[in-house]
Amino acid sequence: MNLNIFRGKQATPNWRLLDIPENKMQTLTISKETALVRPYAAAAILRNIKFTQASYDSFISLQDKLHQNLARQRTLVAIGTHDLDTIKGPFTYEALPPKDINFVPLNQTKQINGEELMSFYETDRHIGRYLHIIRDKPVYPLILDADRNVCSLPPIINSERSKITLNTRNVFIDMTATDQTKLDIVCNIMVTMFSKYCAEPFTIEPVKVISEHNGTTRITPSLATRTMDVEVDYLNGVCGLNESPASICKLLSKMAYSAEPSEDPKLIRLTVPPTRADVLHPCDVMEDLGIAYGFNNLPRSSPNRSVTIGQPLMINKLSDIVRHECAMAGWAEVMPLILCSHEENFEWLNRKDDGKTAVKLANPKSVEYQVVRTSLLPGLLKTLSENKAMRLPLMIFESSDVVFKDPSVERRARNERHWAAAYYGKTSGFEVVHGLLDRVMTMLRVAFVTHEEGLSGKSVDFEVKENPSPQDGYFIQEIDEPTFFKGRAAAIYVRLGGKLQRIGELGVLHPTVLEKFDLRYPVSTLEVNLEVFL
Repeated sequence: MNLNIFRGKQATPNWRLLDIPENKMQTLTISKETALVRPYAAAAILRNIKFTQASYDSFISLQDKLHQNLARQRTLVAIGTHDLDTIKGPFTYEALPPKDINFVPLNQTKQINGEELMSFYETDRHIGRYLHIIRDKPVYPLILDADRNVCSLPPIINSERSKITLNTRNVFIDMTATDQTKLDIVCNIMVTMFSKYCAEPFTIEPVKVISEHNGTTRITPSLATRTMDVEVDYLNGVCGLNESPASICKLLSKMAYSAEPSEDPKLIRLTVPPTRADVLHPCDVMEDLGIAYGFNNLPRSSPNRSVTIGQPLMINKLSDIVRHECAMAGWAEVMPLILCSHEENFEWLNRKDDGKTAVKLANPKSVEYQVVRTSLLPGLLKTLSENKAMRLPLMIFESSDVVFKDPSVERRARNERHWAAAYYGKTSGFEVVHGLLDRVMTMLRVAFVTHEEGLSGKSVDFEVKENPSPQDGYFIQEIDEPTFFKGRAAAIYVRLGGKLQRIGELGVLHPTVLEKFDLRYPVSTLEVNLEVFL
């Protein structure tokens, strides 16, 4: 429909509610107990629909798409659709203890109660992911008809009794929610999108919703439109156009707006249809104008008010060089999350938390996201653990930020760009990791020197990297740290511009580290601080 409106083959529909006296409307009464689980509800009726297989599939797909996005996996809104000819109003929206609920769920033949339903669908790939929404509630929500037949148990499943089929002609739509705003948006979109299949297109029969817990009564759906005044100069200026108000109105009509020039020649008055809940600000209208005009047709120009010629940050440019070399050497780049558990960052690597290093989350969502990582190793090892079924050896790397506490800066923390790699195979692969380090250092024009050369001699300016001094470069020195296997680990030192720094470590991980990350074969890793090369 929207595509036909954009192409000019169809005008923006005039959605309207059927003119039915309020005392003859179907009603949906919300009981007080629903406040314990899902307090809001709305309903609507679509009359005289003639389903085809294509339109039926589209109807179900629309419902699923709304559940996934706007309804946030049914946590905010849940939609139930029913064959109105198999049930009768007035309808009630109630909440009962699980043991008092008995009905035949959709596509089933056996009647079960609310408690049995939870265990029955626990392993169901589709329904099981929604059980947590109400499982621990003292009462479960229900839509009941006049004969106390269960129509649906939102947000889980509908009843087999009111199942929609290709022969359905009248559709009763119920919606329950935890958010009133999202409820109204989903209700409007659901009925407007599918009312075109009614015998009288774009007409919806309203339902009177009576709320017992706050004593209010309202008619749903609202189909409310909104009017906005948008400045012509703003639309033209941002898009780089010089269109007249009339031309802009014509373009906006392709995006389902009803627009006309205002009495003020500098303004355009437009009506936002109930299907466009995404329009909140004039910038949204400006974006739609650009789409209607065609982004590729917008005039191209260079900014003339300020210098905006950008260039990559040097640390990003350096990271790209390292990424390129690792990829050319046959290593695969991974991008783990920057958050990890406290155990993964410290205990699992046999490292102690001094309380002055890691930035900790005050209210972590789960134990997996407790701290901001101070090393890239936990992410690499978790990636290896999740890909153990892959053919060995696995060679992966990452070049990204870690975070450390730093009281000397305003935000009390600083980012530091690191590069790390991990080799997982039936042999330790220490020489492979060492070879990768040598290759990257060579491409960065940092020469390898012996330990004695790196510590002795006068310091020289290392800016001229084409002919480095024998004393400038990098070397490795054996270390004994609990993260690594004893005798199979080294610290990486670099001397640049006369300044000697430890920039990282490489080695074979200790067996206890492998055990914590559930890895059965040896792993060799390296991690380097790239900031020192700037």
